[in-house]
Amino acid sequence: MVEKILTVRNRAGIHARPASLIAQTANKFSSEILLENLDTTVNAKSIMGVITMAAGYNTNLTLKADGCDAADAVAAIAALFESKFEEE
Repeated sequence: MVEKILTVRNRAGIHARPASLIAQTANKFSSEILLENLDTTVNAKSIMGVITMAAGYNTNLTLKADGCDAADAVAAIAALFESKFEEE
């Protein structure tokens, strides 16, 4: 299992567009990919699951991936967060 702490850096937080990008990216991998925020854990491959996290600006999320391509999946999703979902 690969884990990484990610911080939401775009001012609008995780709304529909970033959630869609996260889910689209996660679905490219066969690994199980989860996002955790406090006591909430969602499947990163589910747009609705990601949106329901209501992760605002500067929220820390834990990304966990388990499977044969887990490291690549974590790197790809982390890149989305680092680029602020190309919104800024």
